[in-house]
Order: sequence, then C-alpha cells, then structure tokens
Amino acid sequence: MRRWGYASGLVFEQTAVERLRRFPREPDRFVNGLRALVALLIRGLLRIYLRFEIIGRGNLPNDESFVLVANHSSHLDTLCLLAALPLRRLPRAFPVAAEDYFFRSLPRTWFAAVVMNAMPFARQMRVRESLAICATLLAQSGTVLIIFPEGTRSLTGETQPFKSGIGALLAGRDVSVLPCHVQGAFRAWPKGRCLPRPAKVRLLIGAPRNYAARSLEKSDLCAIAAELHGAVKELREADGSR
Repeated sequence: MRRWGYASGLVFEQTAVERLRRFPREPDRFVNGLRALVALLIRGLLRIYLRFEIIGRGNLPNDESFVLVANHSSHLDTLCLLAALPLRRLPRAFPVAAEDYFFRSLPRTWFAAVVMNAMPFARQMRVRESLAICATLLAQSGTVLIIFPEGTRSLTGETQPFKSGIGALLAGRDVSVLPCHVQGAFRAWPKGRCLPRPAKVRLLIGAPRNYAARSLEKSDLCAIAAELHGAVKELREADGSR
C-alpha cells in the first residue's frame, strides 16, 4: 500500500504554493525532524505562555488509526490537539485544513504543509473527494486525523452545529473517534486578533466512540454529527467553563 508523507521532490513547472499543496506527500526525514523540533517549541510556549493543560490523554489509542474532533474557535485549537500526541505520531497526524484559507499564500501554505502536516480539504466543492482522501488515510496504520466539524472558527466562542460530513466519514467504518473540547482558546486568540493574549488553555479529551454499526443513510449521518456535537459540549459543561 502506498505510504503518504511529505513531497520533497521539486516539480519545477509548478509554483511553490502548488508544490506545497500537493497531497499525498512523500516521506522526508528532514521535514519530519523540523516538524518535531517546531512541535517541541510550540509545546513549550503553550505551557509557559498559556499554562496549557491536557486532561484525558489516557483515552488516546496507542497505535491504531483514530479521529479527533473538537470545537473550533481559534487557531490555537489545532496546536493544542497536536500537542496531545506523542512526537512519533506527528508524521502520520493530519489536521484537516480549509484549502481556500490555508493553501493560498506561500507563507500560510508553507506553515500548514511543513509545520502542521495539514491535509487540504475542499469546503465548497470536491467535498466527497476530500472525504475519500480522509477515508484512505484512516485505512492505513497509525493515522491520526484532526477534524473540526463546525467547518470554520466560531465568532462567539460557542460551539456551532457539526456538519454531517463527519458522519459520512465515520458511519460503517471501524475506527475510533474521540470528542475533545479546547477550553480558553477563544479567550486567548479569537478570530480577528493578531496575536494571542495570556490565558489559561485546557484540552479535554473524551472517551473513544465507534460508529461502525451505523448506516450511510442521511438520518444516521446527521445523528452521528449531533451525537459528537453533544459529546463535545458535555466535556465543556463537565469542566464548568466555556
């Protein structure tokens, strides 16, 4: 089976953005090493500047493929979820990122592809194609997908309804999905603010769920999205904060 990794080979007839946007990517030890070093730096900054704390890390599966879903109100959300993973899993961890936002300008594309190892996801067109890529990734050993089913950052900090695409990805597939809640990220770095302010940020990781027994009927897909949305909100309420 074909391995998915970072594409280091240059295709000279393409622009730099086009090369970085290519997915799947070929494995690259230098990029993996750079990503690990940056991850260590980010984790240190999260701990020092935002007093970052992780609760429920023991719920993460050891070696199998799984999906993390969470509320989305800040660019900090992805950094926090990646920080919960062992460094050895980062080459196979793919935050699902909006293609129309993260893969346009060169600096943003470089950060998304090289530092975050993000997978470009088409939010408006080719959604089924993007979901098919997610399914292919999950079929391979040791994949971690990070998905924000709201589709975009919340402007208020409140968790918006989850889109049914997460149900289409999980229904009938024997893969664990863990609901997560990132608390404090909106207060620290809301949409529209240039840089984060100091604020306590906490990641709550819930118990894994499995939807292998669900069908691809629209009602089931919407039910899965609603159940995961409820699970994320329950984590927030159990913690007693937004």
